[in-house]
Amino acid sequence: MPTTFTHDTFLSPFTWRYGSETMRHIWSDDYKRRLWRRIWVALAEAQQAAGLVTAEQAADLRDHQEQIDLERAHAIEAEIHHDLMAEVRTYAEQCPVGGGIIHLGATSMDIEDNADALRLRDSLDILMEKSRNLLRLLADLIEREADHVCMAFTHLQPAEPTTVGYRLAGYAQDLLADTTAIHQIRHSIRGKGFKGAVGTAASYAELLSGTGMTPRDLETRIMHDLGLEAFTIATQTYPRRQDWEVLNRLAGLALTLYKFAFDLRLLQSPPFGEWSEPFGQRQVGSSAMPFKRNPIHAENMDSLARFVATLPRIAWDNAAHSLLERTLDDSANRRAVLPEAFLAVDELLIRARRILAGLQLDDQAIHRNLETYGVFAATERLLMVATRQGGDRQALHEVIRVHSLASWEALRCGEANPLIDLLCADPTINTLMDAETIRAVLQAESYVGDASQRARAMAAQISETLSA
Repeated sequence: MPTTFTHDTFLSPFTWRYGSETMRHIWSDDYKRRLWRRIWVALAEAQQAAGLVTAEQAADLRDHQEQIDLERAHAIEAEIHHDLMAEVRTYAEQCPVGGGIIHLGATSMDIEDNADALRLRDSLDILMEKSRNLLRLLADLIEREADHVCMAFTHLQPAEPTTVGYRLAGYAQDLLADTTAIHQIRHSIRGKGFKGAVGTAASYAELLSGTGMTPRDLETRIMHDLGLEAFTIATQTYPRRQDWEVLNRLAGLALTLYKFAFDLRLLQSPPFGEWSEPFGQRQVGSSAMPFKRNPIHAENMDSLARFVATLPRIAWDNAAHSLLERTLDDSANRRAVLPEAFLAVDELLIRARRILAGLQLDDQAIHRNLETYGVFAATERLLMVATRQGGDRQALHEVIRVHSLASWEALRCGEANPLIDLLCADPTINTLMDAETIRAVLQAESYVGDASQRARAMAAQISETLSA
């Protein structure tokens, strides 16, 4: 089994392209084995307290705890086909005094599942911090853009005005919910504990007979040392439902970032032209078309988020198909699913921050779209004002509809929007208000309701939540 890899063999893109080095380290073979050894030391120290292990044996394990030898472990694994037992033997070779008591009473998942729980928690800590930083950035942008009026679109058609800050506040509201959900799941992570082969702790009960220490006492002592709570009930593994719950939280976060990235891709297209992600001076948009400014970061985010969305189903199957006290058909896919889920979401947060930190808003395009389409939205306001002036709501609705359709046709033919002039000249409306009043009512910039106040309220809620 090779211990080094080069680019002449398959490498996962998560090996080097996506995710942070910190996240990669958590899911590395090296870090996993360090956690295994930490757990074996905690087990030995608890057994020392019960009189089963000598102080010298426990000290020997502590002294060699950090001496990971992947080359030796992989060589043993190639012979015995069991990665944890290969690490036991590697560790035992390094510990002349304590080697014989490593893994005493334990089954593999007493070690592996507790290590995985610690890795889940470490990974969630990274995502939580990055999502909080992204929320801070969003809150600042919302405050800055709360009054920046732009067109809103429903069904990908011009609708009514909104503000850039209000649109950003929608993403922020979802991200705040995701961050809260990640915080909750992080603090609910539990390990298997030390319950042996089928969860009954029979091996520990046998070992501890006559010592005055119960299996529950032993488990409590070890888990306290690890800083991790244990499930009350576990079979050979911790309940695989926990993986499913974690991956659902990650998929939720990916959903929020997917929508933001997809909206950005739409707004960056020339027909909209309002937003764009940062584009480096020497960045190449296309190998064939030198003029292209493709939204590569947003597209990458949507690609990775789409991948993350598929993973909870695998975790669901792992949990649902964990027959009786355990099956091993979850093991192979968990080696890929868990690290890749975290690395993909890690990359999503990295790219989202890069985009928001350098988000470019084209004021001319925003104003152009507002000028072109905003008057259509403001006709709703005109209908309300004219009805208050004593007009017939149904008759006014028909007048505005007819003039609006004629104006859409003019826009389709490349002409300027004639709607304001048509409405100012219409006798039905003229009997209710003069042309100057009609033009004032049709100013779309002021037709945004309380969007600005709500956007700022969301920014304040984010700040309050993050400071709590």
